[in-house]
Amino acid sequence: MLDAPLDLGKARILISNDDGINAPGLKVLEKAARSLSSDVWVVAPEAEQSGAAHSLTLRRPLQIRRLNSRRFAVDGTPTDCVLLAVNHIIKGRRPDLVLSGVNRGGNLGEDVTYSGTIAAAMEATLLRIPAIAFSQTRSNGTQNVRWHTAEHHAPDIIRRLTSVEWPFGVLINVNFPNLPADEVVGARVVRQGRRQSGIEIVEMQDPVGRSYVWIGDFCSDESVGQQTDLAATRHGAISVTPLHLDLTHAATLRQLKKVFP
Repeated sequence: MLDAPLDLGKARILISNDDGINAPGLKVLEKAARSLSSDVWVVAPEAEQSGAAHSLTLRRPLQIRRLNSRRFAVDGTPTDCVLLAVNHIIKGRRPDLVLSGVNRGGNLGEDVTYSGTIAAAMEATLLRIPAIAFSQTRSNGTQNVRWHTAEHHAPDIIRRLTSVEWPFGVLINVNFPNLPADEVVGARVVRQGRRQSGIEIVEMQDPVGRSYVWIGDFCSDESVGQQTDLAATRHGAISVTPLHLDLTHAATLRQLKKVFP
């Protein structure tokens, strides 16, 4: 929720992620944030939490490790990190903006339902703090990530997004294409996509012959439709997608009211 354009020079910015406190993408986003504001806080998971989605730790206590005056690691999920940052760690004044990422790999289409990167932004949104999730796409099966692309373009994307108002319940999902920074063809505002194929499941055997399965990545990033986040990044653009936390389907709601008057 952004009631008015944000003065980034005076803003308190909170950064989190799901790849963990030592992730290179976190350093990229922290550098981008510090180019915009001097009041930057980092509260991120102690270890990688990819695929954690919007999970909250309820059955065990959480430990907070202070690294310096504005940098903390939490042995929990991205949701835990944002919740604790806003309600416990940061004193005196709530963050004006939450940035999540930069994730190692895209969060496109169906990914947003699994992503801890998106979840950190979701939690901020529920706490009525504007939030942007950032991800850097990469080729499946490779560890090489073009971090410079995210580093180069993130500050401008943040400036442009915080120059307009957002309604309550909306967060912004940003994905950088897998290209060198100078080959990116701009930013496109697009809807969340759907892939043409599902997630790969690989069956293997351990050294003593016992079977196990490994859940892998999506088999393809081919999109159903063209005006989507998947299509935009495949065509070399930065995808910018507003996501709404109200999952109610209005048309079906109206239809069901006819049979449940």
